[in-house]
Amino acid sequence: MNTSDRTIPLASLADRAEAHSTLPELLAPAGDWDCARAAVENGADAVYFGLEKFNARMRAHNFSREDLPKLMDFFHRRGVKGYVTFNTLVFENEMAAAEECLRDVIAAGVDAAIVQDVGICRLIRSISPDFPIHVSTQMTVTSAAGVEFARVLGCQLVVLARECSLTEIEKIRSAAPASMPALPLEVFVHGALCVAYSGQCLTSESLGGRSANRGVCAQACRLPYELISDGQSVPLGDRKYLLSPQDLAGLELLPELVRSGVASLKIEGRLKSPEYVANITRIYRAALDSLSGRADIPVRHRSSSANLATAEQSLNYSNRPNAVPSPLQSDWSGESQGEVSAGRRGSSWSSSSNYEMEMAFSRGLYTGWFRGINNQELVHARFGKKRGVYLGEIAGIEGRYVRLSLQGPLKPGDGVVFDAGHPEDAEEGGRVYSVEQRGADTLLSFGPGINLGRLHRGDKLWKTSDPELDRRLCQTFDGDRPKFQRPISMDVSGTVGDPLTITVRDEEGNEVHVKSMMPLGRANKQPLTPERLRAQLRRFGGTPFKLGQLTCSRLEGSVLLPVSELNRLRRAIVDELLFLRSRPKRWTINRSADLQVCRIADLETCAASQTVNPQSAIRNPQLIVMVRSIPQLEAAMDSDIQTVYCEFEDPKKYRDAVRLFRSQAPTIHSSNYPSIQRSVFVAPPRIFKMGEDWILNQVRSCEADGYLVRNYDHLRFFAAEGCRCIGDYSLNIANSLSANYFKNRFRLERVTASYDLNFEQLEALLRSGAPPDWFEITIHQHIPMFHMEHCVFCAFLSSGTDYTNCGRPCDKHDVQLRDRVGALHPLKADAGCRNTVFNALAQTGADYVGKMIELGARHFRLEFLNESPAQLAQTIARYGQLLRGEITAPELWRELKLLNQLGVTRGQVGKTP
Repeated sequence: MNTSDRTIPLASLADRAEAHSTLPELLAPAGDWDCARAAVENGADAVYFGLEKFNARMRAHNFSREDLPKLMDFFHRRGVKGYVTFNTLVFENEMAAAEECLRDVIAAGVDAAIVQDVGICRLIRSISPDFPIHVSTQMTVTSAAGVEFARVLGCQLVVLARECSLTEIEKIRSAAPASMPALPLEVFVHGALCVAYSGQCLTSESLGGRSANRGVCAQACRLPYELISDGQSVPLGDRKYLLSPQDLAGLELLPELVRSGVASLKIEGRLKSPEYVANITRIYRAALDSLSGRADIPVRHRSSSANLATAEQSLNYSNRPNAVPSPLQSDWSGESQGEVSAGRRGSSWSSSSNYEMEMAFSRGLYTGWFRGINNQELVHARFGKKRGVYLGEIAGIEGRYVRLSLQGPLKPGDGVVFDAGHPEDAEEGGRVYSVEQRGADTLLSFGPGINLGRLHRGDKLWKTSDPELDRRLCQTFDGDRPKFQRPISMDVSGTVGDPLTITVRDEEGNEVHVKSMMPLGRANKQPLTPERLRAQLRRFGGTPFKLGQLTCSRLEGSVLLPVSELNRLRRAIVDELLFLRSRPKRWTINRSADLQVCRIADLETCAASQTVNPQSAIRNPQLIVMVRSIPQLEAAMDSDIQTVYCEFEDPKKYRDAVRLFRSQAPTIHSSNYPSIQRSVFVAPPRIFKMGEDWILNQVRSCEADGYLVRNYDHLRFFAAEGCRCIGDYSLNIANSLSANYFKNRFRLERVTASYDLNFEQLEALLRSGAPPDWFEITIHQHIPMFHMEHCVFCAFLSSGTDYTNCGRPCDKHDVQLRDRVGALHPLKADAGCRNTVFNALAQTGADYVGKMIELGARHFRLEFLNESPAQLAQTIARYGQLLRGEITAPELWRELKLLNQLGVTRGQVGKTP
């Protein structure tokens, strides 16, 4: 007979395949083996992890290259992909080590590398034409031009900047070329939010000698700052953490994210615990599965045959004495948190998921930039560290008891912390000893570790630890037996006298055919029916599989087969599928291609396509000056500077600046230079987002001599149109492969060396074989530390949410952020309302200028910020004397009171990690 199984409460195989194809991949983090197991056993489709070098989370335990074969075997047997994070800048003197590491990664069958450095993308593509490259969020892709840049570079997926809204994501996808398949997009859906654009934050480097672009972010955004406006401190009450965003939680927006067409949803957390990984992965797995139309999978529970406690069971306190009802029985909305919980009001999250996410790790949960910009909600500014679940405010201290109206679930053994509004100080906290209900209030007692004398009426109480929840989460990934199972489909066929044949397919596309060792017999009673076959073949306990769709497309007649043979077939299916899954991916590896071959090809390309540089006739070292106001421009025009860059907050002023420059200082006439035509370049804003073409058009309309290009849209808008262009530091050029790609592909006159390079690394770059006069080196600057979508002006000097209703306080006030040591860091806003916090102190690389000149460097940049015209003139004069050998570097930086630092010159990341 020709029959199919109709007893499975699932959609048809075709419908499920279609639903699966529209669901994004769930990508979970792993900082060690326990986290990897936690991710796999709680339903991750893929896991990303770092090695001991070249990853942006060097403080995680990470994995060794020797771990790769075992780790990838574990992932692949479980139907999970493994992506290695190669997401730091790589210096020239590290490229050989990077190549060796990449060859091991590719040979081990890793599914993709997540990459920040353009030079590393080029090196990977030289080594292997087909190994997948995923563009890291560190590459700061915010537009369709960035996605197209990645496609041309040879990448297969782009992780968008966290600052992209759902509307912007949809615009990026819709702007893809119709003639090309859309490049898959990935977004972060949960976890810590960096306040600065990833890949553009130089704060750790500037303040601590560490670099976020090298994997050792010092998290200066989580520290308290005082807001200074026009020289006066702005009273903000208990709001001190002005740069610390709430954690991202996109759970309630999953339907919209799925509809937007993103290919992958990424959970942040390679520095988090395995319990965190298990918790958050489990929640998003269940929520995603609920969207696939699978009727057997409720929102809060992933269906599988594993003996896992449901979310309801894991949080069911109802049968315990002295316990508050579980969040599944009462909706603990947290409204009494006041403004801290504003980002969650009106949420459609289940109360259970909300509780579990807050217990996993929470500085407050918010939808980030997905819904657009709301500067009043992104940063509540009251703390910058983990809090957990809000429990209420202290109503009184009664002997050894703390009395409060409890606002969340609590039981003896839970951990709490008391919040007096000073999170920077040591806080009281510990384990709860007893929970007693007294009317509308609750009395809590604690062990001897808590000093009740330090507590006050009105202090807030937060639940930071739930040992029972942690224990249940640990049970999801303890041991070696698989607990999370992925469906396989079966098609059964056969007739009397022939073997029973089963064709099996898994979600990875693997296919297995098994046949019985004996022919099918004729059944007089109890023949093999779909129901009987399902009952026997579904017993995959202790394996990574569960039976999904079962069809009997060519099972003819009333047939029978011994149960023992069906059991053998089932075991054979498991063995065959595991064998197929465990085979390493065979990526193509070019044995003859290596780093040296790539460099030689670059030099040949360079010789064949030399860009004509109007300044190429000048062989003497020259200074280039960046100014940020018309008075500074006038002072620079009075000097011998040949090239001036303008970076103004208002691009409309560029036209006046260019006219002024050309009318008063078109040429240099001095004893140091012959009569030379001078150039004025202007700088567009550092970030471009969809719909901001008007800014570029405004910049272009000033008809400057050239443009400082800072992102992928600038390359397309200015460089591709034949304008004179200089590649700026935000392109993150740290090695010769990336330098050659930007300079020659886009015909740039020069490229600016990354601000992450200290002198040792810069020296390696200048000796790399790329002509030293390609490079512009900034030797004087206030480091631009945080560059962020978050507008401090709007958030704390207005009641508005964005530029449409903030009243433009950035136009009216001179603002600084005072840090814990009293330094006043200037804050600026650009035409896109993005803020930059600059270091209070200017730093100098004067000590290294002589050596750089010996190495062939000729272009040295001085960047000014708030200096007066007189200070600017004095600084230019002194650096001119330095280049001519008339003063020493110590004389210069002592007189000008500068910070003697070039790139990362102290700390652990000045060397190869």
